[in-house]
Amino acid sequence: MKIRLWVTLILFVWVLPLQAQPASYKSEMIEKWKNAGTYTLDVAKLMPDSSYSFKPVAEEMSFTEQLLHSASNMLWLSSTYLTKQTSPFDYKSLPQRTSQPKAAIIPVLEQSLHYAQTAIEQLPDAELDQKVTFFAGPKTKRQIINLMQDHLTHHRAQLIVYLRLKGITPPKYIGW
Repeated sequence: MKIRLWVTLILFVWVLPLQAQPASYKSEMIEKWKNAGTYTLDVAKLMPDSSYSFKPVAEEMSFTEQLLHSASNMLWLSSTYLTKQTSPFDYKSLPQRTSQPKAAIIPVLEQSLHYAQTAIEQLPDAELDQKVTFFAGPKTKRQIINLMQDHLTHHRAQLIVYLRLKGITPPKYIGW
């Protein structure tokens, strides 16, 4: 009986901390990135092809330009600061693709989201606090990931307004 009690106590002491480990920053961010990507693609797919050139005022980017700008930013930040993997597109060339139809823009967005996600997934945890030289001053790779997420959220919010201005109900929020 004493042996069984000791074995139970030892297992309890060893197993409980393993189960109680909090999720890592990366695992939380990957989950958030996947959901944000799905949400962004849902927004992009709702706008009719005929409205991809829509811009609410002359000073704003068109719907297409917003999407390509977002894709370009993901590729730039990921390929410059997070990974050595070759980017699927030259991020500097994406803004010139504004005359392409919706059917050509959606795959660019999908591949850019996937590339950024892979860069986050493959980044070693030990490098998250590594500083990089950034135009706004030294930043950690964790800050670069946060910037990517914030930038995507910012431009997706603008796209949601574009949908509303066209009388289209945006998709249900899934950004958790």
